[in-house]
Amino acid sequence: MRKIVMLAAGAMLLTGCGGRRNAPAEERDLRVLTRSSVAEAATVRLTEEFTSEIEPFRENDITPAASGVHIDRILVDVGDEVREGQLLVRLDPTQYNQQLVQLKTVEDDYNRLRPVYEVGGISAQQIDQAKAQLDIQREVVANLKKNIEVLSPITGVVTARNYESGDLFAQQPILHLMQIDPLKVIVNISEQFFPNVTVGMPVTLHVDIFPEREFPGRVSLIYPALDATTRTFKVEVTVPNRERTLRPGMYARTLFDMGSKPGVMVPDVAVQKQVGSSERYLYVIVGDTVAERRRVEVGRQVGDRVDILQGVSAGEQVAVTALSKLFDGAPVEVKQE
Repeated sequence: MRKIVMLAAGAMLLTGCGGRRNAPAEERDLRVLTRSSVAEAATVRLTEEFTSEIEPFRENDITPAASGVHIDRILVDVGDEVREGQLLVRLDPTQYNQQLVQLKTVEDDYNRLRPVYEVGGISAQQIDQAKAQLDIQREVVANLKKNIEVLSPITGVVTARNYESGDLFAQQPILHLMQIDPLKVIVNISEQFFPNVTVGMPVTLHVDIFPEREFPGRVSLIYPALDATTRTFKVEVTVPNRERTLRPGMYARTLFDMGSKPGVMVPDVAVQKQVGSSERYLYVIVGDTVAERRRVEVGRQVGDRVDILQGVSAGEQVAVTALSKLFDGAPVEVKQE
């Protein structure tokens, strides 16, 4: 019996010694083989993109001052380019001529009463009434004369014509004009960029129908108040359009260069998203042996690299492969290139 016990003890001793000899190999089997990349310090350009629609720089409705007048002739049509001060519409002069005759009658009456008043034949109230009637009639004639020939207030293009020659003007404008060189874009920008935007700063415009082209513009106006609901402020960008390539109503993307800042860039494949939340994280390789899970705040992406705003320092190694096998504290073996 004693012999059997000694044999059992010897077997256990041998097994134990063999287990210790195999321990390093087992530990190596538990390590996750991964590749790493260095988090690099870099200068990050702060380019922000905002979407909007292209608008005419100026636009005008062409309407007479008085309604109920006949249109004698419309001298332009939709699509015609017009210059500031160009004659666009002639109205029927009949009403003007009638009022002109009436003005002559009122003037004659006043001129006859004036000498009578000077010799005391009529009262001051009577001559004042005559003078007031004359002034009113002169204003009526002046307004009608102004509308007999309607001139263009801007240089632009005719985009709508609502009447034909001989029609009676009612409520709709006779013509609608747009100035399309230059054009403008009204952009709503987040309040955080208010200190970065200045009048005169360059802006790049992109439109989907010309994907290979860039159109230069400049900030021409910054609205002084912010929208309390959206926490944005309006910026007007003026865009030259001499070739008439762009048109009002086009969808546009505007790129604003807000300057630059120091950043820490890592490959975008290193950053993962926590399922069921907006949290982003990655694994930092500590001492080439252990993976440490770090929650990070992500900035802008430049090519295949992303700026880490918080959570990683320049010079640290981050895992870029076998990420699904890693966990906080996981033993790793970094594969050399």
